[in-house]
Amino acid sequence: MIILGIDPGTALTGFGAVAYERAQHRVLGFGCIRTPARDPESERLLHIHERVAELLDTYKPHAVSIEKLFFNKNVQSALSVGQARGVAMLAAAQRGIPVYEYTPTAVKLGVTGQGRAPKSQVGYMVKTLLNLDSVPRPDDVADALALAICHAHIGATQQRWQQVAEREGL
Repeated sequence: MIILGIDPGTALTGFGAVAYERAQHRVLGFGCIRTPARDPESERLLHIHERVAELLDTYKPHAVSIEKLFFNKNVQSALSVGQARGVAMLAAAQRGIPVYEYTPTAVKLGVTGQGRAPKSQVGYMVKTLLNLDSVPRPDDVADALALAICHAHIGATQQRWQQVAEREGL
């Protein structure tokens, strides 16, 4: 299973592609999409959409894992993140790729086993599970890889349960 994790933002969108086979993780690629603050918001969103579309065409993921929007004290920031999420989700939907959403707590739990783990622990586990030389930077990139790993763990479990249910006629 190939999963593209996306940590959305208008200024910086982190991404990470991970292959998950036989309980083993393999990183396929990661990085970030940056947009210039001086550009109109519509152009920034178009750029994010186009780059996510390129990533989907390059990695051909079976699933996209994206951070679920949570209410933030900064409404402007939450709206901006929501728009970036929307264009990333649109790119996946245009290709028929299912999108799975996870809260930050679920991602931390799925990667570290602790729902309140600090960012440093998440980064360390991403580095360890993907056998990287260092923790990916900036944090948005490590978070995107963590989203992919989280879905690999949760999605694989869901698939096994579905197979059992089908086999048992449930």
